[in-house]
Amino acid sequence: MNNLPINHPLLQLARQFADTLFSPVGGLLAVVAAVLLFGCAYSIDQAEQVVLTQFGRPVGQPINAATPGAGLHFKLPFVQTANRFDKRILEWDGPPNEMTTRDKLYVVVDTFARWRIADPLKYFESLRDERSALSRLDDIIGSETRNVVARHDLIEVVRSDKARQPEQDAALADAETAVGTLPPIEFGRKELEREILAAARPKVGLWGIELLDVRIKRLNYKSGVIEKIYDRMISERMQIAERFRSEGAGEAAKIDGKKDKDLARIQSEAYRKVQEIKGAADAKASEIYANAYTASPRAADFYSFVKTLDTYKATLGRDSTLILTTDSDLFRLLKRVDGRSQPPATPPLQPAPTGETVR
Repeated sequence: MNNLPINHPLLQLARQFADTLFSPVGGLLAVVAAVLLFGCAYSIDQAEQVVLTQFGRPVGQPINAATPGAGLHFKLPFVQTANRFDKRILEWDGPPNEMTTRDKLYVVVDTFARWRIADPLKYFESLRDERSALSRLDDIIGSETRNVVARHDLIEVVRSDKARQPEQDAALADAETAVGTLPPIEFGRKELEREILAAARPKVGLWGIELLDVRIKRLNYKSGVIEKIYDRMISERMQIAERFRSEGAGEAAKIDGKKDKDLARIQSEAYRKVQEIKGAADAKASEIYANAYTASPRAADFYSFVKTLDTYKATLGRDSTLILTTDSDLFRLLKRVDGRSQPPATPPLQPAPTGETVR
């Protein structure tokens, strides 16, 4: 390899460039070149989109918005500015708002949404930054949520599925009561969320925002509504308790009725049996008395004598006073033991009722 002579023009030019570069003037020129380079060049990430502005006014079309444009780009230094916006799906979490339903119940609804910047140029001209966009979303979504909730009853906001069946106590499955059953709904929470999204999407589209979804995150009752809910829960529990009490009273009435029926049957059977036994005993005693009474004339007289003494014993006491006529059967044994009375010596001409007193 042949070496260049020391006074070669190329070597002289290189020595002049090195002397200029490492001189104060060269350093200043290098700094100016670096500033110009970094002021002109900028990079765009895949998750962002850029709107170039010149003296505050947009210039050209947004970069990496409709068409892919991520990478290194250049702009006029100190004149143009790259305004970066997120290209990904963004989150909006609104504050809880108190509102009223169609059935005049106050609830606190907490909603959230997902959105993205669909038109960065329109977004930049109307809102400029994300904080302004979130403030506008608060107004629009909050207002539409209030309008939709006001057009429906509370049950439509609470329930999300028309076909949902609640778990019911087995003791209440066969009961003819509304306790533990859900009233039918016409729309449901999902349909209400779609109504909010459909009403808010055109309004936010004027700012270059595409609203992707709106959901109800939480639904709380106001203090007065909570008291009404508790009262309704108490009323339902009271209905269940009353049903159990009525069923118990019905079963008790059935048991009492069956008991009374069985008792009446047992008593009637016992009474019939007693009467049969008494009838048979009376018939047997009458038969015995008849046989004894008709055995002989003396037996009949003896029976009459014994029965008369029994009558005396039952009717006469220590201080008894008995008034009898002279022809009474009870009086005949008091006159003679054999029961026959003496004929009077001289019968009275005119018989008159007489009586004797026995003490």
